[in-house]
Amino acid sequence: MNSLTAQTKQALLSAIERAKNDTGARAVLLTGSGKAFCAGQDLREHAENLNEGRGLNGTVRDHYNPIVLGLARMPKPVVAAVNGTAAGAGASLAFACDLRIAAESASFLMAFAKVGLGSDSGASWTLPRLVGHARAMEMLMLAEPVPAARALDVGLVSKVVPDDELESAARELAVRLAEGPTVAYATIKAELTFGSGLDLANALEMEASLQDQCAETRDHLTATVAFLKKEKPEFEGH
Repeated sequence: MNSLTAQTKQALLSAIERAKNDTGARAVLLTGSGKAFCAGQDLREHAENLNEGRGLNGTVRDHYNPIVLGLARMPKPVVAAVNGTAAGAGASLAFACDLRIAAESASFLMAFAKVGLGSDSGASWTLPRLVGHARAMEMLMLAEPVPAARALDVGLVSKVVPDDELESAARELAVRLAEGPTVAYATIKAELTFGSGLDLANALEMEASLQDQCAETRDHLTATVAFLKKEKPEFEGH
């Protein structure tokens, strides 16, 4: 079920760093192997830490926080293909991605309260921005599964497809994004992330500053010329 052990979290963080630094990668696709997207924290490992007096053993600050920030700050689009259950921190990882496609059998479960915990891995920040404060409170407090169809209705995912079409649909979306203006996508991500915590005047200034940077890219010039010629632009990502 892709539960998150310390080893798995370190491997995921390393993969995120490689994707960030790989100039040949223009989009990132995150999915789970087998029947689940991610069942969240490995509770057997967690129980051992508790029994031995180590508490959370630094996993939130040392593992989850860097992973979530790595996804959110990735300077290229990140697509989550949710192929089954996404629970606890596993759901939070999906919420940290830019776009989410779910299989019909997928579901989201904010399971933290079931084990006497608050939320982590960014859920307190991402979830209310996706579904609103009231629904976020409901999902976190009641800790009931949200099936894919409901997830689409409330805005957790942008698309639901039959299970056997998920891989191709997610890859098609990732390829579409990989062929787009990478710098502009990174700018949009930064604007939405930081703009949500700014007043209008500061958001306007941030937009102006980032727009200046986009205007200097070859992609912008190419696309502008292509538009005037009524042609389809070919983006290079810089």
